[in-house]
Amino acid sequence: QVQLVESGGGLVQAGGSLRLSCTASGRTSTTYAIGWFRQAPGKEREFVGGMTWRDGDTYYADSVKGRFTMSRDNAKNTVYLQMNSLKPEDTAVYYCAAARCSYSYCPISPVSTYDYWGQGTQVTVSS
Repeated sequence: QVQLVESGGGLVQAGGSLRLSCTASGRTSTTYAIGWFRQAPGKEREFVGGMTWRDGDTYYADSVKGRFTMSRDNAKNTVYLQMNSLKPEDTAVYYCAAARCSYSYCPISPVSTYDYWGQGTQVTVSS
């Protein structure tokens, strides 16, 4: 089992920045990837970004590419999502998730790849 706790959400004006944190505990040695997803009211949960745990390769949705950046602190078992140039359409509950992956490769973006989820943190961007 892997437990995930997000923090760092809040209210920010358009053009501002926020940094989300996702701290993992439990059997983190089996983690294949960490992903960030978001869900706005009435919409499907969507992929924001993902990082493979072994190599640290990062992948981003087109809608956030160039504005959002993932990084990690291995000593703290924490992954960050730095969000710059925020837009009102970025408003959503943001979730981090961990994937185990029983194969040599698993796709990073699908919700179905991920086995463990945090409780979510609200990000609200005002215009």
